Amino acid sequence: MSWADSAIKKLQRGEAAIIKPKGNSMRGKVDSGATVTIEPSKEYSKGDIVLVKVKGRVYLHLIKAVKDGRYQIGNNRGGINGWVGKSAIYGLATKID
Repeated sequence: MSWADSAIKKLQRGEAAIIKPKGNSMRGKVDSGATVTIEPSKEYSKGDIVLVKVKGRVYLHLIKAVKDGRYQIGNNRGGINGWVGKSAIYGLATKID
């Protein structure tokens, strides 16, 4: 069970969701405990903050690169999680408070 299960279900229904991620890997872009609005999207670009599943774990992380329809996911501290297809991305962060 993931910390973002209820948000993921909403996103899969085409609805916006609110999450409050914990941790410091995105500090500078998303502070721990910030209120983040995630919306479904059909398009993603380098630099987008997305709710994504990489290697079985769910993250609110950055798209670091795009190549051949795949997305490299990483944090705001230089860490890289790996490459995913579009189906692994649940939604795009549209508002961070």
